[in-house]
Amino acid sequence: MISNQILQNTIEGIKTISRMELCVVDIDGKVIATSSPDMDKYAAAALNFAQSPADSQEVQGCQFFKIYDEQQLEYILVAGGSGEATYTLGKMAAFQIQNLLVAYKERFDKDNFIKNLLLDNLLLVDIFSRAKKLHIQSEAKRVAIIIEGGTGKDSNVLELMRASFGANNKDFITAVDENNVIVVKDLSEMESFAEIDNLCNEYKAYLEKEGIRNVHIAYGTIVKEIKEVSRSYKEAKMALDVGKIFFDERNIIAYSELGIGRLIYQLPIPLCKMFIKEIFGGKSPDDFDEETLTTIMKFFENSLNVSETSRQLFIHRNTLVYRLDKLQKTTGLDLRVFEDAITFKIALMVKKYLKHLANPILTIRMWIIGGIPACLLFYISSDLSSSAVILAIIFGTTLVTNDTGKLHFTVFSIVAMIIGSYILNIANNMPSPEELADVLF
Repeated sequence: MISNQILQNTIEGIKTISRMELCVVDIDGKVIATSSPDMDKYAAAALNFAQSPADSQEVQGCQFFKIYDEQQLEYILVAGGSGEATYTLGKMAAFQIQNLLVAYKERFDKDNFIKNLLLDNLLLVDIFSRAKKLHIQSEAKRVAIIIEGGTGKDSNVLELMRASFGANNKDFITAVDENNVIVVKDLSEMESFAEIDNLCNEYKAYLEKEGIRNVHIAYGTIVKEIKEVSRSYKEAKMALDVGKIFFDERNIIAYSELGIGRLIYQLPIPLCKMFIKEIFGGKSPDDFDEETLTTIMKFFENSLNVSETSRQLFIHRNTLVYRLDKLQKTTGLDLRVFEDAITFKIALMVKKYLKHLANPILTIRMWIIGGIPACLLFYISSDLSSSAVILAIIFGTTLVTNDTGKLHFTVFSIVAMIIGSYILNIANNMPSPEELADVLF
């Protein structure tokens, strides 16, 4: 439904041009927009006019017009004055408001269509039929861009983006959750990822200028059909998540730049832990001193070039060789050998991924998700033994979804279920308020 503010702005604009007082009344007789407070007195007459079969009528020296939305009466427009000129101007004003209703409804329908498209809630045949009905081109180059806005004086990123970048009717700006804004960008005037990068930098600069901090932007690959937009959106979502783990120093990341990080992100947790144990034994990369870690990262940055690395670290070449030899004795990997360097680099990334999963927020979520089934079990059955049997079954089959979207076995859910079970068992055995009153009084 069109907002009252839009209607108010519209009739004020028409009044400026026509020098005619206007008033819009809804079907309940409530004035929702008026160019003058004196027009409010016609609300009762407008309500009576709504019950009549006429589409326009002169009442109490004013012209009354009905405004419909798909054969359904929505508003009554009152034009101050009588005569042919007032009737003509009033009819034009009513026609303008009618067109506004159609335009805003179409915009709302398009927004719903894009949301369902991104979330894969549409059948293939529905995608093309609805796109045709909404006049959305089915075959066009597009990319999905996700914008995550942090805190700021105005965190309504969706409204800010629509106000500044929503003029192009080929682009769609929407949101499917409260954290992210999605831009489905038409690329008919863009050819390369460099241009998309420049656009994302423009988005980021604008939002920061508006006071939004910690802006992160990610985008998927370019697609050529409307049905593939959801794939680009999923890629952008993955790029946003993976970027926070392996490219935390960057605010803008493309799915095509994720590299091996995208593969590590999809590995099972037990496999990751097994790999780390095989590479580092009982040690962890965190156990290396800062000097060793700095040497390793700089060596990788310089493509395993010993001379350039020693120059940038301001150390003698032999010192660098000594450090690499020392690392080889500890891990069994010689970073000067390409295969060993790749193995070590992957191990560092896997360890970084595991540290991300150890986030306290994820842990709390696992405890909550694990505890809920236990609470339900004891609510259904107060018998500890029978619930324990069900709990044992869940012990072997419980799966918890973490931020990465993968399913893995976890002990957190089991412990949480046991704790939750005993708490509810104690609660079930507590006396009722009536029993307590009998004991105390």
